[in-house]
Amino acid sequence: MIALLVASFLAMQTGELPPFNESVLVLFFVRTDCPVSNRYAPEIQRIAQRFHKQGVTFELVYPEAGVTEESIERHRREYGYTITGVADPKHLYVARARVHVTPEAALFLRGRLVYRGRIDNQYVSVAQVRSTPSVHDLEDALAAVLAGHDPRARRTEAVGCAIEPLR
Repeated sequence: MIALLVASFLAMQTGELPPFNESVLVLFFVRTDCPVSNRYAPEIQRIAQRFHKQGVTFELVYPEAGVTEESIERHRREYGYTITGVADPKHLYVARARVHVTPEAALFLRGRLVYRGRIDNQYVSVAQVRSTPSVHDLEDALAAVLAGHDPRARRTEAVGCAIEPLR
């Protein structure tokens, strides 16, 4: 976790991210103003609590323009996150993970992107939501990686709020 905070600071200074050194790392891309990612807060927290015990590192990444450390901390408190959060104003994490919406997850194994996409299939579209998900894509990918296998799906389509391109 500390390594990611240092990486975020260095990225702001140099304009590039150092390699991710964590064995298994999940980045959750969220926005303070995205209703879909805000509704996922309990699920994100549940997944982090479940897999943290197995050595997985989790981080919230905020790719929105103008986000501050104060707004990140306020958002984390409001939604009950214990996961740390980093700002990504230059979209360095976005580029590394190749994500497009929030919420979207990126799973790295020893620095290599092995899965990116939805957390589960609860959202068919922004307007169509299942009462409970029937597929848990990120958890399935994590279970595979922790068992020494590649995830069955390397990419799924996430539903949520678009990550605005840099101007």
